[in-house]
Amino acid sequence: MADRPDSAAPTAAQAYAAARRRAEFPRLTAFAGVLSFELDPFQVNACQALENGHGVLVCAPTGAGKTVVGEFAVHLALAEGRKCFYTTPIKALSNQKYADLVARHGEKAVGLLTGDQSINGNAQVVVMTTEVLRNMLYSGSSTVDGLGYVVMDEIHYLADRFRGAVWEEVILHLPQWVRVVGLSATVSNAEEFGDWLIEVRGDTTVVVDEHRPVPLWQHMMVGGQVFD
Repeated sequence: MADRPDSAAPTAAQAYAAARRRAEFPRLTAFAGVLSFELDPFQVNACQALENGHGVLVCAPTGAGKTVVGEFAVHLALAEGRKCFYTTPIKALSNQKYADLVARHGEKAVGLLTGDQSINGNAQVVVMTTEVLRNMLYSGSSTVDGLGYVVMDEIHYLADRFRGAVWEEVILHLPQWVRVVGLSATVSNAEEFGDWLIEVRGDTTVVVDEHRPVPLWQHMMVGGQVFD
C-alpha cells in the first residue's frame, strides 16, 4: 500500500480518469476516502469487481494488504443492508479480526462466533471460524438469512489434507447469490483455482499480485557463522 504523495499534481488525463472512477464506483470511493493510504492497483481491481457484483479471489503475499478487500466486502454489506460473514481458519485470527472490525464499525454492528465464544451472533457482520459457518449451512440456521458476502481468509486451506473439506463444503453449499471473497497467499495454481470457483460459484474475478512489500532474505548458519 503506497503512501499518499504530498505534492505530485495529477495530469488532466489522470484527474479525468479519477473522476470517472469515482462516478462508476461510489462505494469504493467512499471506502477509500477514509483510508490513510492509497489503494494498490490489485486492491482497486478486486474492490471494483466486488462493487460490480462479482465474487473475487485475491492471491497476494503476506503483508501485501489483501485483507483490505475483505474489509471492503464488509463496507458493501453495511451500505446495502445485507450481512457479511468473515471467516478465518483459527480462533485467534477470528478474535483479532473481530477486534479490528469493532474498532471500525462499533460493537452493535459486529459479532463473533467461535467454538469458545458467542457475541452478538445476529449482527450484520459476524466473524467466525470456517467450521462454524459449515455447521450453520448444514443445520439450516436462520442466521444465514440476508447474507450477501462471505469473506474466506486463508482460502488456500482448501488444499489442506485434514481441514480442506470444510472450505470446499462451505463454497459448494453457500446460496448462489452470496458473493465469496477468497483471500489467499500466493499459490502456483491461482488461475486453476479461480476456474474452479467460476464453475461452482459463477462469476468470479481472479486478482493475483506477486509483489512482496516485505522482502524475504535467505541465510544459512554453519558452525556459528551466518552466510548469505
